[in-house]
Amino acid sequence: MYSGGVDAAERLIESTRVLLWERGYVGTSPKAIQAHAGVGQGSMYHHFAGKAALAHAAIARTAAELRAAADAQLGADGPVLARIEAYLRRERDVLRGCPVGRLTQDPDVMADAALRGPVEQTFTWLRARLGALLAEGVAAGELTGLDPPATAATIVAVLQGGYVLARAAGSTEAFTQAVDGLLALLTAHAAPRG
Repeated sequence: MYSGGVDAAERLIESTRVLLWERGYVGTSPKAIQAHAGVGQGSMYHHFAGKAALAHAAIARTAAELRAAADAQLGADGPVLARIEAYLRRERDVLRGCPVGRLTQDPDVMADAALRGPVEQTFTWLRARLGALLAEGVAAGELTGLDPPATAATIVAVLQGGYVLARAAGSTEAFTQAVDGLLALLTAHAAPRG
């Protein structure tokens, strides 16, 4: 599965990410991780104290990637609404769902404070990042009549809910409709040009 150039710790983290997605925390055994990564038990325990430590590293990496992808659009140049639209419309595997949001459905991840930490921190960061961007739009006169923190929470909730609707319908159409509706609501708060 992996070439000899990828070190064991890296293979273990990436294998854990795949297996957590496919099987959840309980269904991801150390033996399955080792088999997927092509490493032995000794190598796993040389790099990580156990399954929980390895799962934490995998979840933290997934969360960091989500934050970096979001910040690429939200931190770009241009009008606030254009940046938010770029974030909402960026290419995603909608039917697969959000890799971080999906972890909230795993009761074992949510029950463990260390495993839940990167998930919680990511959604806290995303709401704050969006809130700051919306506040920037209000301060610049681009947006009017909205509460940036509440609107940021709404954006995150609609996006996560859009994944759920799409998965339930087996179609990306529900996700697209959710994003379109959200953007229409945000556009209604755009200051008149002119």
